[in-house]
Amino acid sequence: MVAVSTDSPRFHQDLTVGEAFALHPGARVVFANFHLGGCSNCSISEFETIEQVSEGYGIPLSMILDALNSLDGAPQMPAEKAS
Repeated sequence: MVAVSTDSPRFHQDLTVGEAFALHPGARVVFANFHLGGCSNCSISEFETIEQVSEGYGIPLSMILDALNSLDGAPQMPAEKAS
C-alpha cells in the first residue's frame, strides 16, 4: 500500500504528463482542452513535466495545474513522490 499525503497538491509542476494520466483519467481531457496531445502539431510527450509543457506551449502553469487539481476525486500524490 502507498502512503498518501493530504498536504501536497495532487498535480504539481514536476509531475510528468504520463504520471498525470495515471493519477486521474480526466487528466487527458484537461490537456485536450488546452489543445495539447490531440494532433501531430500539438503532441506532447508523456515524459515531459507539466512545467515543460506549460513553457513549451505558452500556457500559464497555474492554468494547467488549477484545471488538473479541480478534477473531481483527483487522487493525492503518494507521500514519497511529493516534494
